[in-house]
Amino acid sequence: MATTEAELKMLMIGGLDGDAVAHGLLLRALVPLLHSFYRRRLSHVGDVEDLVQDTLIAVHTRRETFDRERPFTAWLYAIARYRAIDHFRRHRQTVPIEEVEFLLIAEGFEDAVNARMDVDSLLSKLSPKQARAIRDTHVDGKSVSEAAAAADIGESDVKVSVHRGLKALSALIKGSGR
Repeated sequence: MATTEAELKMLMIGGLDGDAVAHGLLLRALVPLLHSFYRRRLSHVGDVEDLVQDTLIAVHTRRETFDRERPFTAWLYAIARYRAIDHFRRHRQTVPIEEVEFLLIAEGFEDAVNARMDVDSLLSKLSPKQARAIRDTHVDGKSVSEAAAAADIGESDVKVSVHRGLKALSALIKGSGR
């Protein structure tokens, strides 16, 4: 399943060029990304599901507005952010003042995309098992048990993979002079 900016953008462009299979793969690949995005912002699971579906519909119906020269995930998360704002307005939910800037900020999405690409680049230097464990638990927000079930391994194996992977990443970053 596509997870990198390049893979997602390729699927989006394929869908724009009339490839129905690429478009379907894109929408399926977006589900876990959107789940993670909304789970961090909402507490009610039903709201998360509704917003994921809402966002997928918006991606489908507004796909012609995507600029092929710009990062796909910036466009996606802008749509997701507006869906979340609309949700809060409809339900008149209060949002702590600390979170308002997080929801409303328009700038910085490209920084987030670049950060995601940096994470993808770093994780590519690890073993696939370690990279997946870190991505699942630290990037996508899955619990250790969810990550273990998805990878068909034990929970302790996930914990060890995360620990060793983070240790290896730390050594990589220190070695690069950052």
